[in-house]
Amino acid sequence: MSATLADYAPVQARTVRVLMGAEIISGLGTAMGISIGALLAQDITGTAALSGLAQSAAVVGGALWAIPATSLMSRYGRRPGIAACYLIGTLGAAGVLSSVLLRSAPLLFVGFFLFGAGSAAKLQSRYAAADLAEPHRRGRQLSLVVWSTTLGSLAGPNLAAPLGRLLEPYGIPLLAGPFAFCALSFLLAAALLTLLLRPDPLLLSTRVAREAASVREAAVSGKVQESGAEFGQFPRNSSQESGVAARPRFGDVMRAVLASPAARLGMASMALGHLVMVGVMSMTPVHLGETHSGPDTLRLVGLVLSAHIAGMYALAPVVGWLTDRYGRLRVILGGVALLLTACAVAATAGHRTDLITVALVLLGLGWSGTMVGGSTLFAESVPVAVKARAQGVSDLVMGLAAAGSGAASGVIVELSGYRVLALLAALATLPLVALALRPSTLAALAALTPATN
Repeated sequence: MSATLADYAPVQARTVRVLMGAEIISGLGTAMGISIGALLAQDITGTAALSGLAQSAAVVGGALWAIPATSLMSRYGRRPGIAACYLIGTLGAAGVLSSVLLRSAPLLFVGFFLFGAGSAAKLQSRYAAADLAEPHRRGRQLSLVVWSTTLGSLAGPNLAAPLGRLLEPYGIPLLAGPFAFCALSFLLAAALLTLLLRPDPLLLSTRVAREAASVREAAVSGKVQESGAEFGQFPRNSSQESGVAARPRFGDVMRAVLASPAARLGMASMALGHLVMVGVMSMTPVHLGETHSGPDTLRLVGLVLSAHIAGMYALAPVVGWLTDRYGRLRVILGGVALLLTACAVAATAGHRTDLITVALVLLGLGWSGTMVGGSTLFAESVPVAVKARAQGVSDLVMGLAAAGSGAASGVIVELSGYRVLALLAALATLPLVALALRPSTLAALAALTPATN
């Protein structure tokens, strides 16, 4: 009789703890970079229209780096793929720092593109938490890794100004200094995962699924055979660890995703939720900068974005519990409702910092619903053979959607203002609602287990 996911609960618990530790450390760097990216781009380029491109370059980087990372994971597991992304993010942070010293806009955007690999690593970590999770706990365990970003991310924006001042005596400008600490946080996260994420959750979960499938096939044929090895013994190298030799082709991956209404909904939920969040959030620092200047802007942006990040991550375990208790679809639709409310508040807030803060908290909560609900649904709706690469494709789609939103947001604010940006972001949620309520989607979800529909 083959082992099940329940037999590896202690391994899963340790995996989640290691992933949470890496998320806390890397969250410092990611949040600092995001909080000042638009201001830094505006300072170097001299225009708000291009300020959104810094965020977009990071988002595009996060999206594109997910593909080679998940290709690596499909062969060798989560550990090398996620660690490699953090190392590339380290190079990106160094590039951003150099671009400020050289006053080079092209180098700035290249640096942010590489910096985005750190975000790719963080996003893939949520899937690593789901690899060995039992179905009725999958939403909660995935959400714990999402939640752990809270600690680092809340502190990150507020540390940008003091860390920037710390390096000013050495000739490093205020807005550039935080990126030295971003690089350090990514290096530490990569080291933690490389040393402690053992056994690899993707490789082990793949082995569990394949042995279970073999046992079912043998039972049907009446030819159950002895394994020849104790399943409880962990493998000693990557080739023995999973037997993942064949890399699925991109066409096979896309066909598997498009064939599943649940997978399509999960991917659309993540993509459109991320699009709305990035579009509004990336231009909020510029909007606040219209009535503040210098260190005051950094402090204010730090406070507002910390509240936003708290909305994104602090209640993620609650969102995960709701996902397991009431179903993925209800949580996704609840997230959309919060996104619409956030856009309405932002559109009517003017320059009132209190209302903008409320809007960004709601924006974060809505993102949490679409991300946790969508990620959980997607993780359990694609075949094991294409799982890692399908998750890379999903993050690519999500990242490119948000990158387009981030790039367009600067132009929209320059031409029409922050209010119009918020209204257009609200309209972007409509396709997700239409897809979620399609009869074919509802029928597919109804056929799943009670926890997923």
